[in-house]
Amino acid sequence: MWEKLRVIFTIPELRQKILLTLALLGVYRIGYQIRLPMVNAPSGDGTGNQFDSFLEKFSVFAATDLREVTIFGLGIMPYISASIVFQLLGSVWKPIEQLRKEGQTGMRKINEYTRYLTVLLCVIQSWVYLKYVVMSNPENLAPQFCYPGTVTLHWGWQLTAIAIMTCGTVFLMWLGEQIDEYGIGNGISLLIMASILAQMPRALIELRQNMTTELSGSSGEIGPDKLIVLAALFITVVFGVVFITLGQRRIQTQSAKHVRGRRVYGGTKQYLPLRINQAGVMPIIFASSLLMLPGLVFGAVASWFAGPEQTTAASFFTMLSSIFTGGQSLTYIVLYVLMIFFFCYFWTSITFNPKEMSENLKDHGTFIPGYRPGKRTADYLEKVMIRITYVGAGFLALVAIVPIIVNIQLGVPFSVASFYGGTGLLIAVSVGFDLIQKIDNHLLMRNYRGLLES
Repeated sequence: MWEKLRVIFTIPELRQKILLTLALLGVYRIGYQIRLPMVNAPSGDGTGNQFDSFLEKFSVFAATDLREVTIFGLGIMPYISASIVFQLLGSVWKPIEQLRKEGQTGMRKINEYTRYLTVLLCVIQSWVYLKYVVMSNPENLAPQFCYPGTVTLHWGWQLTAIAIMTCGTVFLMWLGEQIDEYGIGNGISLLIMASILAQMPRALIELRQNMTTELSGSSGEIGPDKLIVLAALFITVVFGVVFITLGQRRIQTQSAKHVRGRRVYGGTKQYLPLRINQAGVMPIIFASSLLMLPGLVFGAVASWFAGPEQTTAASFFTMLSSIFTGGQSLTYIVLYVLMIFFFCYFWTSITFNPKEMSENLKDHGTFIPGYRPGKRTADYLEKVMIRITYVGAGFLALVAIVPIIVNIQLGVPFSVASFYGGTGLLIAVSVGFDLIQKIDNHLLMRNYRGLLES
């Protein structure tokens, strides 16, 4: 392994790409620590309220810590949201669908529209985000930027903060594009993975603070027996994530023979790889995001009904809010699993088009043995994808609830338990393998062995 790493840095072009990528990620981490002007302390108050819990979970795939009011406070999430919007529109709106079929020219136009939508989302989200900061922690802001006698921020500061946070997200988007073009790996994905891995030292410190030398420590304490279980569970979960992430269902295809002059071309057997986890990490993102909203809504309604005396309506909505806020109730877990299954099939139906794939096979003179090109091939591909999506959805649901089980059964803090599954682990593994694959491509072009070769 050390010899392979040495070989990587002996190739000038590859070494330059890796160093440039590390430098740009370093710039991102520096900006991650720069606060907005006149902000003195983190926006979260540490009381574990509903919105702070929402921000903690949402920050996993936003490439930022939303509890900190920094110039990168919005992270890369507005750009990801804009990309998802146009990907959905490409399946239901003809003009976007036509642009996708125009190749590189159409994709450049879609990327341009995505940037415009990103700026619009940044303005809206930063305004809402600042409103939360003012309402929850006005003492953290300089008083001269508030209207006299109120906790409402001056409109000039709000415009400045919105402009800075919007420029921060646009700068992150530019960093990701520079990594794509001049570095190595997917830029946006690497920014998200860097944010996830940066939370590991804090989680390890929290784990160390809760450790004890006694077996089966009390609630919140982690003894040697729990450490052994956590280590074994971590290895098992990572192995399962790697196995399913790389898992494929290979469908045999055969190309038709072409006779040109005295030579015969084609007639070779190949394989069409279909990923078991075709939807990737998107179902968990959608399901966890949507399940956070009911807790916020029910909590707001409960506070609206609350008064000097606890009313029945207030108690009812408080009970509903606790179901969705804690994330530990059986109702929450069942809904979480059902929504993951739903979004797995939903996202797969958007990203995988069996009819289009069947037409592409037909145009290239390739067919699946036993199935006629056209509708029968499309129906067969759809049937296979439905079956393997069920397996992929079951795997995602299992990985998603592992942190909840670790948090409840072993008493491990959620910041530590989140590394045992869920969105963070899936993103880290997927991006890691994508990065290794791109490095291997450079090594194989120069007749070196890849990192994954024995």
